[in-house]
Amino acid sequence: MTASDTSFANRPVVSAGATDLFASDLAARFKLLRLPDQIDPEAEILVSQFAKVDRTLLDQLPKLKAIVSTWAGFDNIDLNLVRERGIMLANAQGAFDICCADLSMGLLISAVRRITAADRHVRAGKWPTARFPMTRRVSGRRMGIYGMGGIGGEIAKRGLGFEMEIGYHNRRRQPDVPYRYFEDLKSLAEWADYLMIACPLTEATRGSVNREVLTALGAEGCLVNIARGAIVDEPVMLEMLESGALGSAGLDVFADEPHVPEGFFKLDNAVIVPHVGGVTEDSHVDSRMGAIRNVEAFFKTGKLATPVDLTRV
Repeated sequence: MTASDTSFANRPVVSAGATDLFASDLAARFKLLRLPDQIDPEAEILVSQFAKVDRTLLDQLPKLKAIVSTWAGFDNIDLNLVRERGIMLANAQGAFDICCADLSMGLLISAVRRITAADRHVRAGKWPTARFPMTRRVSGRRMGIYGMGGIGGEIAKRGLGFEMEIGYHNRRRQPDVPYRYFEDLKSLAEWADYLMIACPLTEATRGSVNREVLTALGAEGCLVNIARGAIVDEPVMLEMLESGALGSAGLDVFADEPHVPEGFFKLDNAVIVPHVGGVTEDSHVDSRMGAIRNVEAFFKTGKLATPVDLTRV
């Protein structure tokens, strides 16, 4: 972390769900109030690390003008209420993009090449007596990306490094993105060898990777999800992986974390990890520093450094 700036040492900042490490960063710069024990109804800014931001919380802060989230997603925040009250919102834009994209490629390669299954094959002493099944080449295929935001853009860069053709589906075409755009998710899945999920969880995306989409991806396709588990119809995905109707999957997220359906434990064509896409020392430093920059920008200008356009979320 950089040296402490004490310019706003007397300005109250309410913190919800902050770890001790992050709380110490905030306390070195601002007048820190940690929920639930400390609160100031006059406070104008809230920093949320893990907490749910709902009516119960916001009713305690009637003069709140800004919320700074240390995460990229918003599924812990009541966006309708935030809009209704005219509260500004910032998130950790860019802090997790690189690490999530790195993991997505690791999951893709591991799932398609069956790396974890091959590891178990060797550890079980099977190599001397049984040949491990052949897999398919990863490079040179078609990568479909669901959600061409910061993380999706980083995934695309990595796909190009593997000489892949890139396509994407978004709520709308991105005018500055050179990749092929698909109007609907099913068409993208039919075209793609790999479907990479990098969109936020919203009411529109919840359950959108359904049986129709997974069938379009098919028995040689690979699904990678580093976004949110509820975007995929999880029981259908498990059934299709078990039957071979879906080729493989690399999964960082699940619908009811940390509880994972036991059926996944038996699959050699699924690689599963415990929601660690953005969990690196580097990304968490970037996230904390980004939150501090937003608080300082608010105190200096009344605006946030990385505001979320709530009309587009």
